[in-house]
Amino acid sequence: MAVIAKPAAGEFLSYYAHYIDLVPESDLGKVLQQQIDATRAIFGTVDEAKAGYRYAPGKWSVREVLGHLTDAERVFTYRLMCIARGDVTPLPGFDEQAYVPASGADRRTLAGLLNEFVAVRSATIALVDGLSAEAWTRRGNANGHEITPRALAYIVTGHERHHLETLRTRYGVGMRE
Repeated sequence: MAVIAKPAAGEFLSYYAHYIDLVPESDLGKVLQQQIDATRAIFGTVDEAKAGYRYAPGKWSVREVLGHLTDAERVFTYRLMCIARGDVTPLPGFDEQAYVPASGADRRTLAGLLNEFVAVRSATIALVDGLSAEAWTRRGNANGHEITPRALAYIVTGHERHHLETLRTRYGVGMRE
């Protein structure tokens, strides 16, 4: 499993500091694996009838949050892989507000979305576990800003924690009734 030092402030855009701060651990391979169980557990408390719930007008449904987690992880790990491999091509940003409705998550089952998330996360773990020490500190450009694979791995981990907490606090998902 990958033990990765926390990225320094110059390795990422300050926008991502919140996600990185949510990850005090350095054994990201282990944490990423544990998050599969945590994500299964929290979404396992939601039945299909409640998976379309939105806590306010214009907010994502529970299904859309899970779809967003999967899409964002794909984008972040694609960036991580490119930069770790030494690719200096500037990588584009992505507009999560456009991706969510285009994903069609609300037309899918929660179980199907969860299976997709687990598959993507498993691929993330394999990628993270296979990188060399040198690869973690390479620098690249994503969305017009310098970033490292190390920062991206922490962002993936913290991004999930952020959204699972939002599901608990704003959607009531995973709360005992």
